[in-house]
Amino acid sequence: MKQCMDSDNLHRRIKKIIGQINAIDKMIDEDIPCEDVLIQINAVKSAMHKVGQIILEGHLNHCVRDGIQHGDAEKTIAQFSKALEHFCRMS
Repeated sequence: MKQCMDSDNLHRRIKKIIGQINAIDKMIDEDIPCEDVLIQINAVKSAMHKVGQIILEGHLNHCVRDGIQHGDAEKTIAQFSKALEHFCRMS
């Protein structure tokens, strides 16, 4: 998996998401208005979606390409289809 994507970029994004989640937890303790908490939750959802998108793009550009060129194209396409289905369920 590491060769498929920019892991430093992904780690940076995930650490930022963790910080956002911690901030949401603190907002709840500080009795911040619901609308403000929901805005931050939506920001986390969007950030997670972007992480998934980056992973999916890396998978396509590396694993799928390699599988089609050097392996079983039908199996590779079926696996990519399944990965895409999982990603779409996240939305």
